[in-house]
Amino acid sequence: MDNYKVGEKVSLITISINILLSVLKLIAGFWGRSSAMIADSIHSVSDVVTTVIVIIGLRISSKGEDGKHPYGHERLESVCAKIISVILILVGFTIGYKSILNIYSGNSAVPGSIALWAAVVSIFVKEGMYWYTIITARKIKSISMEGDAWHHRSDALSSIGAFLGILGARYGYTFLDPLAGILVSVLIIKVGVELYIRAIKELVDASADNDVLEHITSTVIAVEGVEAIRNLKTRIFGNKIYVDIEIYVYEGLSVKEGHDIAESVHRMVEEEIDTVKHCMVHVEPISSYCGLPDIDNNI
Repeated sequence: MDNYKVGEKVSLITISINILLSVLKLIAGFWGRSSAMIADSIHSVSDVVTTVIVIIGLRISSKGEDGKHPYGHERLESVCAKIISVILILVGFTIGYKSILNIYSGNSAVPGSIALWAAVVSIFVKEGMYWYTIITARKIKSISMEGDAWHHRSDALSSIGAFLGILGARYGYTFLDPLAGILVSVLIIKVGVELYIRAIKELVDASADNDVLEHITSTVIAVEGVEAIRNLKTRIFGNKIYVDIEIYVYEGLSVKEGHDIAESVHRMVEEEIDTVKHCMVHVEPISSYCGLPDIDNNI
C-alpha cells in the first residue's frame, strides 16, 4: 500500500472518531454549562477540518512529475501544513477570546458532572488518536499528517485543562473553567506557530539536518574511486530531499570510469537514504601528484 493510501486510511478513521467526539463534547458542554468543554468541542471540530486538508495534501503530493511540475508535487504538502497551522492559531485565539469574555462578564456557572466525564473520555480517545496518527506520519514522512497528529495531542491536553477547570469550578472556583479555556488557547497557538515555522522551512529550500548530511558523506566516501567530496548541498522538498554533490576522482581515469563512479554515488545515496528523491553528482579531476583538496561538506 502506497503512502497516500496508508495516510488516507488513518485520516478517514480519525475524522469519524472526531465527529462523534465533537458532538459528545458539545452536548456535554451545553448540558453541563461548561465554557471549557464547549471550547474543547470547537477544537475537535477544527480537527475534522485539518484532517480533510491532510487528505487533500497527501493526494496532491503523491502525484508524480508532469510537464508543469518536473520536480513532483511533494512541496504542496508543506502548503497544506501551513494552512493547518493557520487554522490552529485562529482556533486558539477564538477559544482564548471567548474565555476572557466569560471571565470579565462573570458568566461562570458551576459545570455539571457530564462535562467532567466528557473531558475524561476525550483525554483518552485523543491521546490514542495522537499515537495512531504520529506513528503513521513518521512512517510515511508526512509533515501535514504529523501536524494533524499534534492537533490531536493538543486536543488531549486541552481536555486535561478542561477537566481541571471543570473540577475546580465544581468545588466552587468557577473562574477556573474559563481560565482553563485560556490555557488551552495558548497551547493551541504554540503548536500552530511551531508547525507554521516547520512548513516555511520546507518551502524555502532549507538544508537537511546534520545527521542526514553525515549519512550522505559517509555513504559517498565509501564508494570505490571517490577520493574526496566538496560542496555537499541539500534542500528539503516536502517530505523528500534533493542532493547536489561534487566528487573528486583521479584524472587518469577514462570518461566512462568517472561516469561509472558518479553513477555508483548517485545510486548508493538514493538507496541508502530513503528520503532522498534525487542525487545530482558532479565529477572533478584530481592529480595523483597533488594532495587532496580541502573537504568542504557544508556540515
